[in-house]
Amino acid sequence: MTRSTVSLLHLCDSFFPIGSFAYSDGLESATAAGLVQGPGDLDAWLESCLEEGFARQDGPAIAMVWPALTSRDWDLVVALDEDLTALRAASTARAAMRSMGLRLAKTWQRIHPHASLEQVLELARAGRLGPTLPVAFAAAAQCAGLGLRESLAGYAYTRLTSTVSAAMRLVAIGQSEAHTLLARALDRVPAAVDGVLDRGSRAESFAPAFDIAQMTQAYVHSRLFRS
Repeated sequence: MTRSTVSLLHLCDSFFPIGSFAYSDGLESATAAGLVQGPGDLDAWLESCLEEGFARQDGPAIAMVWPALTSRDWDLVVALDEDLTALRAASTARAAMRSMGLRLAKTWQRIHPHASLEQVLELARAGRLGPTLPVAFAAAAQCAGLGLRESLAGYAYTRLTSTVSAAMRLVAIGQSEAHTLLARALDRVPAAVDGVLDRGSRAESFAPAFDIAQMTQAYVHSRLFRS
C-alpha cells in the first residue's frame, strides 16, 4: 500500500472534520415532505446524488479544476469555483459547500502543509475563493500525490456515505439495509467516474427536485441539519 493510498483513506474518512454531519443536502426536507420514506426512495435519491450531483456537477468540476491547480492558474481556479457556486440554486447549499471546503483546506494544510494549498487559503482570506468542497478536495488530493481518477472516486464515496449517514437519522431504515443501499450505489461509482473523464464536459446542473428540497430546508419544523 502506498502513502498516497493511505492519504486517500484519511481524506475520505467520515472521521475527517469538515462538518459534513451538519448537512443533509435537502434530504431532511425531502423526508419531511414524504418524498423519501423508505429504502426504495432512498435508493432512488442515492442514484440521483451520483448521477446528477456527482457525475454532472461536482465530478466535472474536479476534473476541470485539476489542470488549473497543476499549472497554478489561480485566476482559472477562482473562475471555476465561482461557476460551481453559482450552479447551486439554494443559498444554504452554497454556504454548506463553502464551509466544508474551507474546513477541509484548513485542516489538510495544518496536517500536511503545502505551498499550493496555502495559496488556496490565501485566496480564501482575500475573499476571492470559497473554496467550494470539490475545489478544496481536488487541491488537497493533488497535494497528497493522488491521481485524478482515484480522487474522483474518493469524492463520490465521501458524498454518498455522507448522504447515507444523514438518511440513517431521518429515514426508518436499519444499518444493514442502509449499507446495502450504499454498497449498491458504490458499485456504480467506477462507471460514473469513467463517464466524467470520457465526456470531458463542463459542470452543469439540472436537478430541480434537489434544488427545491434544498431551498425548502429552512422551513422544516425542528430541523436536525443546516441544509
